[in-house]
Amino acid sequence: MRRSWTLLVAAISLAAGLLMATPAFAQDQAPVSKATDLAAYTAYPSRVIGMGESVSFPIKLRTETAGQDVDLKVTKLPEGWTATFRGANQIVQAAHVQPNSESSVNLRLEPPADVKPGVYDFTVSVQGDGAQATLPLRLTIKDKLPPRLTWSTDLPTKRGKPTTTFNYTLKLKNEGDEDLDVTLTGQSPSSFLLSYSLNGQDVTDFPLAANQTKNITVKARPLNDVAVGNYDFSVQALGGGAQADIKLAAEVVGQASLKLSTPDGRLSGNAYTGKQTPFKLVVQNTGTAPARSIALSAKQPNGWDVQFDPKQIDEIQAGQQVQVTVNVQPAGKAVAGDYMLTVNAKPMDSSTKSVDFRVTVLTSTLWGVVGIALIAVAVGVVALAVVRFGRR
Repeated sequence: MRRSWTLLVAAISLAAGLLMATPAFAQDQAPVSKATDLAAYTAYPSRVIGMGESVSFPIKLRTETAGQDVDLKVTKLPEGWTATFRGANQIVQAAHVQPNSESSVNLRLEPPADVKPGVYDFTVSVQGDGAQATLPLRLTIKDKLPPRLTWSTDLPTKRGKPTTTFNYTLKLKNEGDEDLDVTLTGQSPSSFLLSYSLNGQDVTDFPLAANQTKNITVKARPLNDVAVGNYDFSVQALGGGAQADIKLAAEVVGQASLKLSTPDGRLSGNAYTGKQTPFKLVVQNTGTAPARSIALSAKQPNGWDVQFDPKQIDEIQAGQQVQVTVNVQPAGKAVAGDYMLTVNAKPMDSSTKSVDFRVTVLTSTLWGVVGIALIAVAVGVVALAVVRFGRR
C-alpha cells in the first residue's frame, strides 16, 4: 500500500513537470521570423474594353512594417497576352515599398491580335521579404460598336416672316463605344447665315462621349429681308469617321408694311382755332402680305380734336393704298403758331407705323373784320363829336 502511494506521487510529479515544460518546447519549435504586412490593390479591378484595346491598371503597393523590395509578376496570364509593369515611364520587374506609404506601378495588358470577345482573368503576385500579396484582375472584351452619330428634332420646319431668325433645337447622340470630337458644318441658301450653339455658347467643335446626347441650337439668320417662299438647310456632324446629316426647312410668309403720306407728299398744313380742317392721308401697303384691321389714331396737343374717316381700314392688299380723311380742330384758345400732330396706323398682325404732321394754327379772319369795324365806329364817333362840339 505504501509502495502504491509512492508510485502515484511520482507519476503526478512527472506529469506536472511535463506540463510546465511544454510551452518552452513549443516556443523553441516556432519559426524565427518577423511578420510582415504587404498589400496590393487597384481602384477598378474589373473592367470592360473593346476588341483590340490595350489597358493599364494602376496598382498601389503598401507595407506597414519594414521597407523592402518586392518582385512583380503576373502568375496567371491568358495565352497570347503580354503583361508589363511600368514605373517612371520604364519597364520594371520590382519596386521598393516604404512603411506606411504607397508605391505605384502600372500593369499594361495587351491582347493578342486574334483575341475573341469574352472574360479574361489575371493574377498579379507581389513577393517581398517573407511576405506575399496577390491581386486578381478581370477584363471583359466586347464587340465594339463602330462610331455612329444620329440627329433628332421635333420641329424640323419653322415658319416666320422675312426678318425672322429661325431657331431649331436638335439632339445629337453618339451611339458608338468611343468618345468623339465632333465638328459641325452646314449648307444654306446665300441669303441665310447658319450658326450653332451649345449651352448658350457658339460652337463648331465639341467633345461627345460614348452614348452621350447633347442639345444643339441651330440658328438660320436672314442677311437681308428675304422673299416669300420655302428654304432648305442641311447640318452635318462629323467625328471619328462617322457622319450624321439632318434636313431643316424655313417657310417664309409675307409681311405687311405700311407707309403713311399725303397725296402731294407734304406733311404740313394750316388750320384755324376752333374750326375743323380736313387733311388727306394716304395709307399704303408696301409689304408682301395683306394688312388687315388697320386701326387709326393720333397723338395731338391738349384740347385738340382729331377724327378719322374711316376710323378703321378693313384690309389693304400688298402694293395697294387707301385714302383717309383726317379732320383736325385746334383748341379754341390755341395760340397761333406751329404744332406737331402724330398719326398712327396699327395693322392687326404687324407693328404700328407713325408719321408726324406739322399743323400751323391761324387765327380766324372774322375777328379781324370785327376789329376793323369797331375801329371804324370809334373813329366815326370821334369825328362826329369834333364836328358838333367844334362849332360851338
